[in-house]
Amino acid sequence: MGERFATRATVVTRALARRLASPGLAKPPADPRRILVAHHLLLGDTVMLSPLLAKLRAAHPRADIAMTVSPAMVPLYATRPWGVRALAFTPRDAATARALLAEAPFDFAVVPGDNRYSWLAAALGARHVVAHGDDPHALRNPFVDDERAIGDVPASWGELVAALVDGDAPAPYRRGDWTVRPAVPVDRPGGAYAVLHVGASTALKRWPAARWAAVAAGLASRGLAVVWSAGRGEEPLVAGCDPEGRHASTAGRLGLDQLWQLVEGARLVVAPDTGVAHLARAAFAPTLALFGPGSARLCASGDFWRDTPWQALGEPDFPCRDQQVLFGRHVAWVRRCARGPRECAEPRCMHAIGADSVLAAADTLLEKGT
Repeated sequence: MGERFATRATVVTRALARRLASPGLAKPPADPRRILVAHHLLLGDTVMLSPLLAKLRAAHPRADIAMTVSPAMVPLYATRPWGVRALAFTPRDAATARALLAEAPFDFAVVPGDNRYSWLAAALGARHVVAHGDDPHALRNPFVDDERAIGDVPASWGELVAALVDGDAPAPYRRGDWTVRPAVPVDRPGGAYAVLHVGASTALKRWPAARWAAVAAGLASRGLAVVWSAGRGEEPLVAGCDPEGRHASTAGRLGLDQLWQLVEGARLVVAPDTGVAHLARAAFAPTLALFGPGSARLCASGDFWRDTPWQALGEPDFPCRDQQVLFGRHVAWVRRCARGPRECAEPRCMHAIGADSVLAAADTLLEKGT
């Protein structure tokens, strides 16, 4: 029996048993003691849940708030930003689901994005589950007690998930609201440095190696040490950008908590629209995020992240960024592209970003930081 099947069987069995014993409630409790945020999102989408966490904490200062995250993300939340506990969960490891079931029942749960995790919320005892409406897969929704429409007004992902719960908008993010202390510190350059993260979740978000090399050379000429960054298995990407090994590389060697420490001390971070770009924003690092197929609108700073030194770069109206889908839902104002390499042989949207424009934007950020 595969791990995913075992996870599904564990969650489905417990969800059905608990909801048969205690049916769902039409309204959340007025003073909940235990709140769950249930999901299995990638790093960037998880970081962008921060407005929701801040809003929940402000509305329920005494509640125990917990959130499921992939095991690799748990160290990021070890200091409990906004007093939130991180619960390790991945469908690829049934043991994480069994460990979750040892938790005491939750009073209510928020399910951002993918409504299939309403089953997990029900399995953990939540009798009121709120999620976005219009999920086209009916089997994902039987335990959703409150469906909230995404609406027709363009907004960032953080704003959309914060709207799942009632209450005042959260206070804007400030440096120090979220701190990370890695178990194993990172050796950082002694002087001013820039981090260039070349990896991405899909080949269609990668930027040409020659342009990374040009940006590295330009930043070095400005007196910055350059540090390459990439995930495990992406070491060849760095080799392609810097075949002579002129600059230091951390590719494949850092946990997410160590990566936070590295970018937190950087004068500049440049990364594709991937999890590291959003991690750097939370670390308050001056960041240039390169947008190709992704939606800069969905990743916008909004009011919550307004004070962070973060900037999106890319062609705003690229013709084939034309899909109007968000977590399986049709959303009229969304413009993004989720095509794979078989459908798109060349990421022209990423190639439309020139090295000169990145260096010009970098100069602006660096000047603001002096």
